[in-house]
Amino acid sequence: MIKNLLFRLSIACIALCTLIDAKAQSINWAKDGNSYYQIASGEIISVTLPKSDKKTIISRALLTPAGKNNAIAVRSFQLSDDGTKALIYTNSKKVWRYDTRGDYWLADLTANKITQIGKDKPASSLMFAKLSPDGSKVAYVSKHNLYVENIDGTGAKALTTDGTDRLINGTFDWVYEEEFDCRDGFRWSPDGKSIAYWQIDASKIKNFLMINNTDSIYPYTIPVEYPKVGENPSVCKVGVVDVASAKTNWLNVPGDNIQHYIPRMQWVPNSNNIILQQLNREQNESKVFICNASTGDAKAIYTEKAKAWIDPQDEWKWLNDNKEFTIVSDKDGWNHLYRISIDGKKETLVTKGNYDVIDVKLIDVKNNTVYFLASPTNATQKYLFKTKLDGKGKLEQVTPSILPGTHNYDISPNAAFARHTYNSSIVRPITEWMNFTTGNPFTMDGSITTQLSKQEAPKNKVEFFKVTTEDGIEMDGWMKKPDNFNPAKKYPVVFYVYGEPASPTASDTYGAGKNFLYAGDMAKDGYIYISMDNRGAPVPKGSAWRKSIYKNIGVINIRDQAMAAKKLLATNAFMDKDRVAVWGWSGGGSSTLNLMFQYPEIYKTGIAIAAVGNQLTYDNVYQERYMGTPFPSKEAYVKGSPITYAKNLKGNLLYIHGTGDDNVHYQNAEMLINELIKNRKVFQLMSYPNRTHSISEGEGTSEHLSLTYTKFLKENCPPGAR
Repeated sequence: MIKNLLFRLSIACIALCTLIDAKAQSINWAKDGNSYYQIASGEIISVTLPKSDKKTIISRALLTPAGKNNAIAVRSFQLSDDGTKALIYTNSKKVWRYDTRGDYWLADLTANKITQIGKDKPASSLMFAKLSPDGSKVAYVSKHNLYVENIDGTGAKALTTDGTDRLINGTFDWVYEEEFDCRDGFRWSPDGKSIAYWQIDASKIKNFLMINNTDSIYPYTIPVEYPKVGENPSVCKVGVVDVASAKTNWLNVPGDNIQHYIPRMQWVPNSNNIILQQLNREQNESKVFICNASTGDAKAIYTEKAKAWIDPQDEWKWLNDNKEFTIVSDKDGWNHLYRISIDGKKETLVTKGNYDVIDVKLIDVKNNTVYFLASPTNATQKYLFKTKLDGKGKLEQVTPSILPGTHNYDISPNAAFARHTYNSSIVRPITEWMNFTTGNPFTMDGSITTQLSKQEAPKNKVEFFKVTTEDGIEMDGWMKKPDNFNPAKKYPVVFYVYGEPASPTASDTYGAGKNFLYAGDMAKDGYIYISMDNRGAPVPKGSAWRKSIYKNIGVINIRDQAMAAKKLLATNAFMDKDRVAVWGWSGGGSSTLNLMFQYPEIYKTGIAIAAVGNQLTYDNVYQERYMGTPFPSKEAYVKGSPITYAKNLKGNLLYIHGTGDDNVHYQNAEMLINELIKNRKVFQLMSYPNRTHSISEGEGTSEHLSLTYTKFLKENCPPGAR
């Protein structure tokens, strides 16, 4: 669910912090860490630090195929280990959310020529092409089969031939992509003689049929393989195919391959072994297996169980000559980094203390140091910290404490340089290049402190606050008051919510306090704008906070939001209790509906966009992760679904949904509409034909959505002081 939410929010700039984080991770470092590569003016160049000396690596001339007048447009690229070849990705097309299929070309820098890879395949059908470790071959997926060929475009060979629309080799089905962030589904072995790949058999997954009524005079259906709550997942297994013989050997991973997921897999460096993570259907038991690629034997070397859910692992990092690997786990109540021996007999806690590791940025083996983002004292912010990799060090903050807010770092592999990005609710995103060893910027005019001095402070700042509910729950939030605020008057209040385990909303990031869906300026028009993070929000407050929402989505998060709003309204006389609105998108739309239906005495107006009205209609991986499987009882799902409480609607509701939403199906809207009609509840509906979860496709769509949103809000929750 969050992938689509953030896709839309990135369009609207509501979740600008997500964009900033993504940009901070986009550096294509050279292996030595002293330079990086980038696309500039249609060419690929290297930039050597610290002087930022630029050198053209692949010119437009080399990027121009024989007989063509124009160079290919580089979408992305990867260089061989020896730097003599580059695999160029171009002509990309979307597969659901991201443009992961396209065309590939191999640029040979030594021979000064460029060759199309997979030229006999349909245009824009190649996915995840990768050079072999020795740089002699390229493997890729096309039409759900795995292929390999020489870098000169000869010797093409199919490594799998059974791929169909539903038997998927080397990539994934809809739900693995959406909820496990799985897209690239194959890995070259270290010796380049074989390839490990996922096979997903979605043949038993039922189609959800979306209908297109507008693109022809006769409507047609669009099928999406979509496993709903309670439905079995796809069959998942991992095979190792020998490149020479095209014969696949399947790994014998214990456990039913329908009732288990394999969200992560990679080769153990310099070996013939594969490491993978297996999650059970409930996603509350995680096992790490070491598998022999030749025999298929799989041995569980690490097992973790939880009362709630366990997340898929990030990429394992290897230590101690590949005798140990890292995991991140919150099994002691906090998200921490561990190192595990490859036989599973030794476990070392690396990061220690009552704080969460938000994101590991670099493991510097040479200097026995790990760098990671954390924020032990303020859950709305992020800073860089470090500690000793052997688990014997103290926690040290790297980011200067004089810069409160949200920080991110992209650190070179040798820990010599870094790009440091900083923003906050009052600081527009700024970036500096650092000598990471000394902590100093390259040039003073490009330093964060110099750039800060040139920014004007906002006249009307966002205020961060803490509120303690009558249940004793302390929540973080921000508030943007109207311009020319007069505490002796009363103002309407608009709450922005998400509320589910996929995303926070009250972060100290640029864009906090700004509603980019509003056609105008809320502060100028006289609205108070507020957002708060309830229990279950993925913030660094420990696992008890984050996982208390287990089997309670639609209950705990809704009560937290309502009780916090109740407390704010009771303790701030300038808030008008008769003009209280709430809105949200996706999971936030669901929260909006639940707040309107469960607490109609608080919320008078609501705008719910792309909401899950009935949790039993959503996909099994996301919903079962946080709500448990619906076996033997669906009680928690019913108790948490807005449709259960629709009969309680009293205020003004605007429901917005795209009929082409492949994520949260329009079915949710129609089920909810039926319930509202049955109970004679009057509301307003805005359907967007064939629009997806982002409601962004088509001329005028975004502007129309903004105008619709704003008009309804102003009419039903009038702005201005009284």
